[in-house]
Amino acid sequence: MANSSRERLIHAALTLFLSQGVSQTTTRQIADLAGVNEVTLFRNFGNKYGLLQAVIQTAPTFRNLGEGLMQQTVETGDHRQALKTYAGECLSALEQAPAFVRSLIGEADQFPEENRQALGQRIEEASRYVARYLEQTMPASAFPSEWLSGYLGALLVGYVVIESTSDDHHLWANREDFLEGLVVLLLGGTVSPSAGTKPNSPLVENPVQDLPAPLVHQILQQAKTASAQDGALAYLLFGAGLEPADMVGLQRSHHLSAKTQHTLQVGDRQVAINQWIWGKRYGSYTSNPLTKWLKSRKDESPWLFITAADDPTPLTVDEIQQKWWLWLQELHLTIQAHPWQAKQTWCVEMLTRGMSVDNLSLLSGLTPEQLTPYVQRAREKAALEQARLLDQKQS
Repeated sequence: MANSSRERLIHAALTLFLSQGVSQTTTRQIADLAGVNEVTLFRNFGNKYGLLQAVIQTAPTFRNLGEGLMQQTVETGDHRQALKTYAGECLSALEQAPAFVRSLIGEADQFPEENRQALGQRIEEASRYVARYLEQTMPASAFPSEWLSGYLGALLVGYVVIESTSDDHHLWANREDFLEGLVVLLLGGTVSPSAGTKPNSPLVENPVQDLPAPLVHQILQQAKTASAQDGALAYLLFGAGLEPADMVGLQRSHHLSAKTQHTLQVGDRQVAINQWIWGKRYGSYTSNPLTKWLKSRKDESPWLFITAADDPTPLTVDEIQQKWWLWLQELHLTIQAHPWQAKQTWCVEMLTRGMSVDNLSLLSGLTPEQLTPYVQRAREKAALEQARLLDQKQS
């Protein structure tokens, strides 16, 4: 009978936690629903949080979903559809219990340590299934599967939090649009028509692969450590969205540094150089890695970037790319990142900071159509940030 009472208490607690959250659920309510005396609850679990831990440890949802993902892949042979179906099933499970999701996020700091550890173990368990799936489907040059599976969980929870706490946010058109963007983000490949990209767009086969902010700052710091010129090169890659091919033809006369703005003339377009890069300030308009590099020079070469002090010929694209690989080599990274990802990262940042597509088109040299995938990626980044801020407000 004791085992039967324990099982009924766990089932009753799960039912109430899902429907009204943890804080709004009392031990008396749980005991009444389970049809047992409240003393029985205390004898078996100690208190409500002991019962919460039992619920977390015994709930099969994550394990079943993870196993289902692997089975779908085997049955359909369609990796992208399998991931989309899995993500949709996860959302369905989370959407059935928005109060519980909000409760876990907003009240987790009040839970005993053992509850937090148990929850972390279950999340890790689910993540391992997804990581196994991604290992079989991700391109060899992509980010580690463990890293991406963690972001998948964060995006799904963030979606539920945003949808259950706010209206009229315009981060995605609908649920289907969100799921399509999620698959593109994790696996790459074709952006669905609902995301607004034409099937023959050159960026459809090369989706946005922006770099995470911590990695951007690491690269900038390593370049600065390498040399003043390297620091200036990295600064333009991430602060102005330039590509190596853009920089080889730059001359000192193309550079304008004033108290209110820092710009470069790149071909037929003028580009602003940002002093803020992903939340961190790199000097001012008149004192930053580029102006410091120029002030340090003793040569009379007209070129903005040169091979060496005793050989003031302009740097080539290959030489700039070689510098990039040396920066990454010094960081001992386990992932691959390419110079062209710097421009993609810059485009995403400009959109997340509120720049219009038309204005970004003028600065980047990309057409509004080519920028469509960047808009989707910027929405995803904004969604993650909003979920983080909502989490802070709850706690």
